[in-house]
Amino acid sequence: MGFGISDWRLARAVSKLGQLGVVSGTALDAVLARTLQDGDPGGHVRRALEHFPFQQMAQRILDAYFVEGGLGEGKPYKRIPMHTVDGSRMAIELCVVGNFVEIFLAREGHDRPVGVNYLEKIQLPHLPSIYGAMLAGVSVVIMGAGIPLAIPGILDALSRHEHTVYPVSVTGLEGDVETVPVSFDPQLLMEGEGQAPLPRPAFFPIVTTESLAGILLKRANGSIEGFIVEAHQAGGHNAPPRGRGALSEAGEPVYGLRDDAKLAKFRDFGVPFWLAGLRGSAEGLKDALAQGAAGVQVGTAFGLCEESGLIAETRRELVRGALEGTSRVFTDPVASPTGFPFKVADVKGSLSEPAVYEKRRRICDIGFLRTPCRKADGSIVYRCPAEPVKAYVAKGGREEDTVG
Repeated sequence: MGFGISDWRLARAVSKLGQLGVVSGTALDAVLARTLQDGDPGGHVRRALEHFPFQQMAQRILDAYFVEGGLGEGKPYKRIPMHTVDGSRMAIELCVVGNFVEIFLAREGHDRPVGVNYLEKIQLPHLPSIYGAMLAGVSVVIMGAGIPLAIPGILDALSRHEHTVYPVSVTGLEGDVETVPVSFDPQLLMEGEGQAPLPRPAFFPIVTTESLAGILLKRANGSIEGFIVEAHQAGGHNAPPRGRGALSEAGEPVYGLRDDAKLAKFRDFGVPFWLAGLRGSAEGLKDALAQGAAGVQVGTAFGLCEESGLIAETRRELVRGALEGTSRVFTDPVASPTGFPFKVADVKGSLSEPAVYEKRRRICDIGFLRTPCRKADGSIVYRCPAEPVKAYVAKGGREEDTVG
C-alpha cells in the first residue's frame, strides 16, 4: 500500500495476530524526515534510534530534521535530498535510518516475522533501503512493479555487509546501454567495530503470470523463497494487460484470459505462492488454499482498518461507501507516474474528481510532476525536474530552489 498507509502500526498489529505484517517501503526517508519535523509524536522514532547500530548517523539525522514540539501549522517541511546515481550521503543515510526505524517499530513487542514491500521501478533507493530494513531484522522482502532479477544476490551480499551494485534503468543513453550501475558499500557506514552477519530475509517477488515467475527462477542471481501472484483486480498498482492495451468505454484497461495466471504452473514450480486480488475474505482464502496456494495477500481491507495510516476521515468515508454499496473504484491507466494501471477510489473533493485533478495538477510537457518553487519576487512557479537549472534561473527562479 502507498507510503504511510501500511505503516509500522498496522504491520505490527497483523504480525502480533500470527500473520505476516508488511510495511510499505516506499519513501520511508520522507516519512522519517517529516515525522521528526512534526516533533516525533509519542517519541517512537527516537526510541527506535536508540537501538540503531550507527549512533553518529542517527544523531546527524536528528540534528538535521528533529523539531522539538513540531513545526507548527502552516510551516513547510524541509526538503530532503533526492537520490542520484552517484549517491548523496544524506539521501543514503535517510533511507537506511528510515527503513530501520519502520521495521524496528513493526517488530517491537513480539517475536513474529515482519516483511517490507518495495516497488522495483523506484530503483535508486533500493540498496540503502533494503540494508536499513535488514539491520532491523526484516524477515521477508517483497517486490513488484518490475523484474527484480538482481535482488536475491543483493540480499546475500548485504547480509554479509558487502559492497553490492544495482542496475538502474536509464532512458536516452548513447549506444546500446540501457542501465547504469548504482553501488552501495555498507562498510562506508560502519562506526567502530564491524557488524556480525545479518539474517538473510526471504524474497517474494510479485508476479502476474507463470511466465514471469519462470524467468525469475531461471535468471535471478540468488534464491527465491516464494511468489505473490497478483490478479489485476488487486488494489493499488496492476500490471498492464498483455496485448494491445485496449480501453473499455469507461476508460479502463481491458484484461483477458492471457492475463490470468495458470496456477497449475505455479504448483509445478514447487515454490510456495500466495494469491492477491479479491482475496480478502474467508471464501477467498479457502479458494486459494484449495488451488494449492500457501495463503493470500490482503491490502485493501487492512488499508481501511483502524490501525491503517490512512487519514481517518477518508477511511470512514470509504468504509461507509462500501457498506452502502455506493463506492466506486476505477482502474486508471495514466494516474500513476510508474506507467502502470492504478486503482483510484472516488472520494468527494479529492483528486479522483476530474475537475479537482485538472485544477491542481502541475505536469510539465514531458510528463513529470512539477516542483513548486518560489521566485525572487515571492510568487510561486512550478519547475519541471528535467528543466536545466540555468534555464529556470533565467526566467526568474532561484538557484537554491533547484537543489535536491
